[in-house]
Amino acid sequence: MAEPEDHPTAIYLKSDTTKPGDPMKVIINGLAQDMKALWWEEDHIRFIDQRKLPYSLEYFNARTVEEAAFAIKDMVVRGAPAIGVAAAYGMALATVTGMDVDTAHEMLGATRPTAHDLFHAIDILRNAIGQGKDAVQVAKDYAIENDERCRMIGEHGAYLIPEGGSVLTHCNAGALATNDYGTALAPMRAAHYIGTKFFVFVDETRPRLQGRLTAWELTQEGIEHRIIPDNAAGYFMKKGEVDLVITGADRVTRNGDAANKIGTYEKALLAKENGIPFYVAAPASTFDLTMKSGDEIEIEFRAQKEVLEFQGNNLFGEGEEALNPAFDVTPVEYITGFITEHGVFKPEELERLFERF
Repeated sequence: MAEPEDHPTAIYLKSDTTKPGDPMKVIINGLAQDMKALWWEEDHIRFIDQRKLPYSLEYFNARTVEEAAFAIKDMVVRGAPAIGVAAAYGMALATVTGMDVDTAHEMLGATRPTAHDLFHAIDILRNAIGQGKDAVQVAKDYAIENDERCRMIGEHGAYLIPEGGSVLTHCNAGALATNDYGTALAPMRAAHYIGTKFFVFVDETRPRLQGRLTAWELTQEGIEHRIIPDNAAGYFMKKGEVDLVITGADRVTRNGDAANKIGTYEKALLAKENGIPFYVAAPASTFDLTMKSGDEIEIEFRAQKEVLEFQGNNLFGEGEEALNPAFDVTPVEYITGFITEHGVFKPEELERLFERF
């Protein structure tokens, strides 16, 4: 689908032009309840344990920095903005438990090397602690600001979704990945809220199958969708059934190259080939202006067993080995625009965006 003729080069919505999107909804005992991916509870961090979804809604409590680091590394929590919130609370735990702040900073920083929000958050908290500020309150404020950024991404991106259209997304960039609202899913939530009817193609996203989390969120919201195999996206694009692609990002460099879940680059290539707009939804905290291009991004490689095993069962026989990069980088030339809390920007407008950070 070509861009609408009246689509400006940058969109700035006044706060009263649309209603805010709803927070994440979770259906418990038949009732819809607002819930976040994680929060501070008295003296610890409480997470929705995303490893258990969609089979059961369970919680993981982190009472030490070590447990917070484990939650990030083992993907109890995942998604760049949510990792940032978890890391901010992890730094607050250091002050609560008496751990050396620099040690906590190093421990948390070693968990997931690709996501920029992680480092953005722990640097903010370390500086705040050094200034004698209340770390728990600073972390809570960081979480609130993060949620507001994601809500605004939804407001700005909602109008990119056409009535009766279809959106394809990869991985999970919803409220579970951001703490609330989402990045890629925020425009879908907001569009649904204002009554737009649309359909979502949900990539299964191997090997961790984060598509199950996207599907779970969309089910809670009542948004029509279907899960598709990762390698089926091209089929639906070529048939003309996909109007636009929206993904999140874990790090965006100064030139606009974007690292996201492995397989995103392939979707961008397919979208370009089929004339489909490809948007990256990301808050300011995901942009790393110290890196000139995606060539500088460290790509995390995860354990072989994520590929070779399923639910503890070996799928490929003894002695087989796997390569498991967690992310790839989509070059900026394949990206139509960036949906941010400040508006929608084309790649050539990024310097204007950076002025607003």
